[in-house]
Amino acid sequence: MDITSTSFKDNTFDCILCSHVLEHIVDDRKAMSELCRVMKPNGFGIFQVPIKRETTFENHSIITPEQRLRHFGQEDHVRIYGKDFKARLENSGFIVKVDTYLDKFDLKTIDFYRLFPEGEAKENIYICFKPNVEQIEIS
Repeated sequence: MDITSTSFKDNTFDCILCSHVLEHIVDDRKAMSELCRVMKPNGFGIFQVPIKRETTFENHSIITPEQRLRHFGQEDHVRIYGKDFKARLENSGFIVKVDTYLDKFDLKTIDFYRLFPEGEAKENIYICFKPNVEQIEIS
């Protein structure tokens, strides 16, 4: 199914898991909006992408697998996300909480699971909530 245009009705899902998908989608903003559309009010989602820059880099003229490997680090990636990923999700209608789960583990646990505690490979979890518009007060 095309994540930018699903066949699901509005407000279908209580929970959505989208792990390492959006970096493969040309129109990721449309996909994010679609995920927000099909999420129920007060629902939530867990969204993960590799984040390797300060700001997201994309160039839609980069289309061959060789070019994508050179510029995005993988033949089927269409961008490299930056720390502005949270803002991209928020612009799609989500309320976003960033979980820095690695900060909760000691070094022994991090080493045991071969996690990356810092640098480019450190991966936070973006928990997205769809607000219930009936509960939002307009001032």
